[in-house]
Amino acid sequence: MPDITDILKRAKPRESTITVYLAGDEAAEIERLEHQLTELSDTWEPDSLASVNPGEKIAKQIATARQRMQKSAVEFRMRALGAQAWSDLVAAHPPKDQTQAWDPDTFPRALVSSCCVDPVMTAKQADALFEVLNQGQRTALMQAAFEVNAEATSVPFSVSASGILASLTGAK
Repeated sequence: MPDITDILKRAKPRESTITVYLAGDEAAEIERLEHQLTELSDTWEPDSLASVNPGEKIAKQIATARQRMQKSAVEFRMRALGAQAWSDLVAAHPPKDQTQAWDPDTFPRALVSSCCVDPVMTAKQADALFEVLNQGQRTALMQAAFEVNAEATSVPFSVSASGILASLTGAK
């Protein structure tokens, strides 16, 4: 039978990582170029075998903008809080009414700043970050911070890795 001392030595808080793309302007540029490409594709017809599709230039611009967008990616690493820290955080952000578990305006930001271990941020820095991000990005960060605390830990399954390994062993 395992000894609790050994179990405690091995136990680590759950962690997860979420990627957020910060170049909102690049997203708009890609959307604009995609619209141009769609319009061009609907109307352009080659007038000879030597005709070059003008969509090629736009497609290259989209590829370049996508590269810039990918370079704007930032990973946020979340770590679960201990039971006492979770309880203290919830208590520090009481709900406005009894249908809620906590204050929906203050708790999510405090949770993100408390759980984010890379990059480390203060509550004030989380507030500043939330002023730049859109609602979808804020929700993704808040959800990642909540899930790292709420979901049980299990061994993740990777379809991609399993497929590669199966191909190496002849699916044996």
